Amino acid sequence: MSAVTPEAVSAKGPGAAGGGGLGWALADSWTMTRRELARWARRPVQVVVGLVFPVMLLLMFGFLIGGGRGIEGEYVAFLVPGMLALTMAFGLESTMLAVTQDLNKGVVDRFRSMPMASSAVLVGRSVADMLQSALGLGLLIGVGYAIGWRWHGGPVDLLAAVGLLLLFRFAMLWIGIQLALVAGRPEMVQAVQILVWPIGFLSNAIATPESMPGWLGATVEWNPMSATATAVRGLFGAPDGGAAAATGSWAAEHAGALAVLWPVALLAVFFPLAVRRFGRLSR
Repeated sequence: MSAVTPEAVSAKGPGAAGGGGLGWALADSWTMTRRELARWARRPVQVVVGLVFPVMLLLMFGFLIGGGRGIEGEYVAFLVPGMLALTMAFGLESTMLAVTQDLNKGVVDRFRSMPMASSAVLVGRSVADMLQSALGLGLLIGVGYAIGWRWHGGPVDLLAAVGLLLLFRFAMLWIGIQLALVAGRPEMVQAVQILVWPIGFLSNAIATPESMPGWLGATVEWNPMSATATAVRGLFGAPDGGAAAATGSWAAEHAGALAVLWPVALLAVFFPLAVRRFGRLSR
């Protein structure tokens, strides 16, 4: 890679080396996004596995394992929205691995020496992840439709439900980026990723809190994923699944508000932490 000269910095634009200038920051972020998308072509198996894994979970819980404890009516009406929320928490290991690999291979140091916005690396990584998450969400909705699930709301409700799901994913993504920066090494990612599983399954994604012991059900109701799943069920208008999720608790009755407040609160904590920690690298 050629050396960066002062002339190159000045040609890039004022403040580019320090990350100033919204226009240059957006352009740099899009460049880094294209870099992450180019990885898809080099690693198609990883992309396919990431898309197929949620489908396998949906089919496994829907037909192989069964379930539906505490569910009255058609289980698929309850399960599919829950699996959509569950999917938004899984699959973070690819982002975490990409971040740690760039750190250990010196790629991040090389980017930081270039006249580009310092936030572009993380923003580009997050945009690519959100694009893949949107593809996975569309695929899972299609599979749910194929196995008999239907949404009963209008187009606005559908878009609102997808928006809540992607908002939750965005918050989980920045938690993953922060954990990856803390872990620092690819071999530590698996250990960190294990922490995601309890968060995912200690929710109402596949079973109602009413079917659980009292203390566990109360904990599950306040899980951020439970709020998103309950709100999405309501927006999809599931006649049985949505009613089964409502336990009469404050968290269940205000799931829509919590589905927004939880991700925003998580972003308010982990986004600045990740950006600050990334900015301190190699100083």
